[in-house]
Amino acid sequence: MDINPIPFRPVAAATMPALASAPAPLVSVVMPVYNVERFVGEAIASVLAQSLSDFELIIVDDGSKDHSIAICKSFDDPRIRIVGQANRGLAGARNTGIAMARGTFVALLDSDDRWDRDKLLLHVIHLNSSADVDVSYSGSRLIDENGAVLRIAMRPQLAGVSPADILMRNPVGNGSAPVLRRAALDRVAFAHPQEADRRCWFDESFRQSEDIEMWLRMALRHDCRFEGIAGLLTDYRIVGGGLSARIPQQYEAWSRAMSGLYGDAPGFMDRYLPKARAFQLRYLSRRAVQLGDGAFALALLADALRSAPVMAFKEPGKTLQTLAGALATRLLPDALMRRVRTAFTGQGAVA
Repeated sequence: MDINPIPFRPVAAATMPALASAPAPLVSVVMPVYNVERFVGEAIASVLAQSLSDFELIIVDDGSKDHSIAICKSFDDPRIRIVGQANRGLAGARNTGIAMARGTFVALLDSDDRWDRDKLLLHVIHLNSSADVDVSYSGSRLIDENGAVLRIAMRPQLAGVSPADILMRNPVGNGSAPVLRRAALDRVAFAHPQEADRRCWFDESFRQSEDIEMWLRMALRHDCRFEGIAGLLTDYRIVGGGLSARIPQQYEAWSRAMSGLYGDAPGFMDRYLPKARAFQLRYLSRRAVQLGDGAFALALLADALRSAPVMAFKEPGKTLQTLAGALATRLLPDALMRRVRTAFTGQGAVA
């Protein structure tokens, strides 16, 4: 299913619903906002255009310093609520939004992404018809900073998803793809370690890899079931600024998440973690290619193959493609490399 980009047309100042008397919505959409003035209007517009209208949109201002919240307030819709807080990061902003959510289902949307108009409707149908599914998700198209659709997409495994699949492949794919059953979320809630009165779902000690830590905790500790539905129902925006500096931090956060979950299933982790680490390192290698750092890309790919040499035999195509991109980035002149990188990544994106 295609996603039609929705133009941003700000209107009058937002109004707040009378929550005490308003019935609870079917879906609560939680959208953290932090310095995304270029994109947040599109994200909000894609929610307000949903074919399923029984929702609330909880916008969490995570200490924005640009005009993001002024743009949010320019939308006049009683389903919108805006709450502000000092910066806590994505996990902390999501937790604040989930704590306020009143819906039977909770949908997550990052404020630089956007949705197909039927996304909420299709996920609600899926969850209502599959009582044992706790997390419903779908594939995603990739878009660039200007909203142009790239040539590659996230097409995840939809059925028969095991904890091993989540560990190695993360079929949910990105933070704007899932719609979760509130009852399942409440099974995984815990008290903040420093703030006893604050309830958490995502671990706020993570500024990266908070998604995979959450999905694995749901699967390993609470037997939550993940299942996808057909279609590319999310536009996931690739924004490259500052990414190179974050690649080591991203890997460190991922490794720390794995260490924290090791005690839940040591046998499981011993069996699958080396291969999962190889996939993660190869993914980061492709990110380094996107950024034009061939030496770093080669080093990451070498570490991936040391972690699980079998990856080269089981997935030779993607492994060789990554190697070719890294070598080209390292060796070719800049003009040629720009053309190679465009062909390799689909206008600069990496899947």
